[in-house]
Amino acid sequence: MNNDQNNGHPESSGRSFSESELVQMLSGIFRSVTGNRIVRKTVAITLRVLLILFSFTAVTGFFLYLVPAIQDNGRKTTYVSPETGNYSFIKDHKREIAKLNAEIRNLSGKYQSYTPFSYLVINTTENKFRLYQNRKMVREGYCSSGSYIRLVTPEGSREWVFKTPKGRFTIQQKIVKPLWVKPDWAFIEEGLPVPPADDESRYEWGVLGDYAMSLGDGYLIHGTLYERYMGMPVTHGCVRLNDEDLEAVFNSLTIGSRVYIF
Repeated sequence: MNNDQNNGHPESSGRSFSESELVQMLSGIFRSVTGNRIVRKTVAITLRVLLILFSFTAVTGFFLYLVPAIQDNGRKTTYVSPETGNYSFIKDHKREIAKLNAEIRNLSGKYQSYTPFSYLVINTTENKFRLYQNRKMVREGYCSSGSYIRLVTPEGSREWVFKTPKGRFTIQQKIVKPLWVKPDWAFIEEGLPVPPADDESRYEWGVLGDYAMSLGDGYLIHGTLYERYMGMPVTHGCVRLNDEDLEAVFNSLTIGSRVYIF
């Protein structure tokens, strides 16, 4: 029994002695450090340097990361008004997106109104036409448009420029077996005297084809005796189609159908 106690007692004394020795050693080091003026000054300078470095790091991080994020959150976006062409600045991206969506809806509505059930598009540069039904192209081909030739009377008192008008038009009248009433320029062009308005020489059948559609102001979409000139600018302002295309267009368009010429 005594042996067990003797064997255990030195272990307990050794452990307690080591802990107290460590405490004493640390206390001695602390007193030495705090008691030495040079060491205290060195520690103070070191802490001051560390504080400066920490402050510099914090400020640098703020300007490198936080400031750009704040600026991006309120960044001004350049926007050009489709109506006026003027520049303006919008801070809120949601406002910009909403405005663009409104423009899309507006343009979509205009497209719907400009492209009804059936309509015709005429390209005077290429001298081609495209016929649409339900906004799908169902036929295309060559046509002939204005020659842009300028005709002046011998005395110089009157002149004409034979060009096809451009813009949006509507079919105002549909005519089967149209009669051509020759205008004054038709006689002047041939070097003939201009007859009275009701003279029989002004009336010619068959030269406009089997069908004609009036666009107003004397301009027609009609047939021709000279189909070999399809795709060329040779007319006096009207639009010519060959017989097959003319019949297809005539049967597809109604009074009020739109014709776009550019």
